[in-house]
Amino acid sequence: IGGSLTKLAYYSTVQHKVARVRSFDHSGKDIENEPLYEISVQEEITARLHFIKFENTYIETCLDFIKDHLVNTETKVIKATGGGAYKFKDLIEKKLGLKVDKEDVMTCLIKGCNFVLRNIPHEVFAYQKDSDTEFRFQTNHPNIFPYLLVNIGSGVSIVKVETEDKFEWIGGSSIGGGTFWGLGALLTKTKKFDELLQLASKGQHTNVDMLVKDVYGGACQTLGLSGNLIASSFGKSTTADKEFSKEDMAKSLLHMISNDIGQLACLYAKLHNLDKIYFGGFFIRGHPVTMRTITYSINFFSKGEVQALFLRHEGYLGAIGAFLKGAEQDNPNQYSWGENYAGSSGLMSSTSPDVYPMQRSRSGTFDMLEMDRLERPLVNLPLLKDPSTYIPDTVDLTDDAMARKYWLTCFEEALDGVAKRAAASQPDSTDALERAEKFRQKYWNKLQTLRQQPFAYGTLTVRSLLDTREHCLNEFNFPDPYSKVKQKENGIALKCFQSVIESLDSLGWEERQFALVKGLLAGNVFDWGAKAVSDVLESEPQFGFEEAKSKLQERPWLEDSYSQWLERLKEGPPHKCALIFADNSGIDIILGVFPFVRELLSRGTEVILACNSGPALNDVTYSESLIVTERIAAMDPVIQSALREEKLLLVQTGSSSPCLDLSRLDKGLAVLVRERKTDLVIIEGMGRAIHTNYYAALKCESLKLAVIKNSWLADRLGGKIFSVIFKYEVPCK
Repeated sequence: IGGSLTKLAYYSTVQHKVARVRSFDHSGKDIENEPLYEISVQEEITARLHFIKFENTYIETCLDFIKDHLVNTETKVIKATGGGAYKFKDLIEKKLGLKVDKEDVMTCLIKGCNFVLRNIPHEVFAYQKDSDTEFRFQTNHPNIFPYLLVNIGSGVSIVKVETEDKFEWIGGSSIGGGTFWGLGALLTKTKKFDELLQLASKGQHTNVDMLVKDVYGGACQTLGLSGNLIASSFGKSTTADKEFSKEDMAKSLLHMISNDIGQLACLYAKLHNLDKIYFGGFFIRGHPVTMRTITYSINFFSKGEVQALFLRHEGYLGAIGAFLKGAEQDNPNQYSWGENYAGSSGLMSSTSPDVYPMQRSRSGTFDMLEMDRLERPLVNLPLLKDPSTYIPDTVDLTDDAMARKYWLTCFEEALDGVAKRAAASQPDSTDALERAEKFRQKYWNKLQTLRQQPFAYGTLTVRSLLDTREHCLNEFNFPDPYSKVKQKENGIALKCFQSVIESLDSLGWEERQFALVKGLLAGNVFDWGAKAVSDVLESEPQFGFEEAKSKLQERPWLEDSYSQWLERLKEGPPHKCALIFADNSGIDIILGVFPFVRELLSRGTEVILACNSGPALNDVTYSESLIVTERIAAMDPVIQSALREEKLLLVQTGSSSPCLDLSRLDKGLAVLVRERKTDLVIIEGMGRAIHTNYYAALKCESLKLAVIKNSWLADRLGGKIFSVIFKYEVPCK
């Protein structure tokens, strides 16, 4: 509880529907016309963290919410931190019948800061006032320590954070947010902090401040100082006999205090050899005018060497920390958590409050964040060349206005079709249509928010648009709208597997290598996420593997290093182990990927086949891949013996996205990659190899291949629809 806002953190379990697949017992039965496996929808309980803000004027409403929803008979204590924990202690204890356990503010703040830095990839941003997008997001470095936290409340605390539990207060100042508020109130007779900032944003400080050019008549060449630099804050008020406007005085005061804090922070950062400075506290609280002055100050005093960094969820740090202190016996830090875009309100720009109605109800809540506990801990792929500079996404839509407009429209136009498919995937459910409509509205609203505030959830990318859609589908209990499509396509493709293998085996070595690559690419055409393909698949049910091959661009391809790949196979030794990230179900995995896997195995290369942990579009999931592989092994001795001898290993990625973030992968996969000394990574598909990872640099050889099934993207890359990307990369020695 701060001076004006109460932040509440609580844990709940959420019931979700999940799609499960299970192999039929086919013993002694005619399986010709049976489906390949059984699909069932089951209830699963997952853990979720919720964070909500209330205005302190509505503290009673907040306590009613806690009493009605969150307090059970076992609750004896509520953890609280911040100045308001003392102020409202008696009210809380009386109303809730609980003991208030007050936690140290700084400990909570740092625990909360570490938590968001570790779990929210786009938590940190730099502020740029004059660019198209005010917020420039940073990629989280895998090692978040050490850093400097400058907390600007009434005064300023400067804390050096070295590890999870080791931090020290290294300095501070009594000149902080309270000084700005207090002096501002005396100068302008404005009592409210936000109103004072509003005045400052309209003011012109040069009317009040004495500049270098006022002293020297221009720039001071000998000292290298620009003429527009402030020489003396409020300096003009000593000589002028005129009244100064409230706006100008508020602006001058803001500059004076921000510059003071900025210089102090820079000196401490230099003294302790730190290059990451995070700013927080009520003085910042997402206000562009304070972020701008702090950014300018840090840039000036560090000569551009240090960047002022801000946090998307800065206001929640204390509440998150207090929650983590209370939940220590459950050790929330042993898990990975992911932001649930469906339930989080995202970052708002204070410069355009009218485009994003704050949706404040009478309860005073206006901001929410939800984090879902992921089933498995996520880590970096050990083969990333430099995890600290890895950026998964190829195009930043926050920056690229033309691309942003195109993709938002693209997702809007596809929405009705997605909602229809979701409803159709649950024909026995009485409320499927109603839920599908709620999903449609929710995702539509998210897209409108992103049109106005592209930075709401961090850097806007095609991946984040796809992930938000999956989150919204899950929220309304559509765990796997393509489960029946995948089941059918897997069944059809399996029937063709043997004839595809026979035809490949009849070819000479060089011809076979090309046919295998062509098969991989043709398989990749079968993507229900691409409108150009789903239209064909809906209107031409007989469209198959051979038809897909005929759609492919002839060589030379748009990106074509096939000759180098062939040369490597001819001249070089077999790879020790290949890691393959699979894409679509059906023809893609069965007739494209598996023949390729079989060839690698025959060369003496071990294979790790990685599939999504959860469903996304028609991508193959880990549990589906187990059944498919078992069926293929029954037909093919190469696959069968590789499974038996553990030369073919099936693993899950830890992801439920059509794209691929190599910095958030299942820990088990990372361990296996190290153990097997993986020296080849194959990434296939538009989502994994073009929207993401197109520029990803790895420590080992890699193949990135995909068919471009979107004409706008093809045009952007200088090709046509169904152009081929075949990118073989060897790291520089």
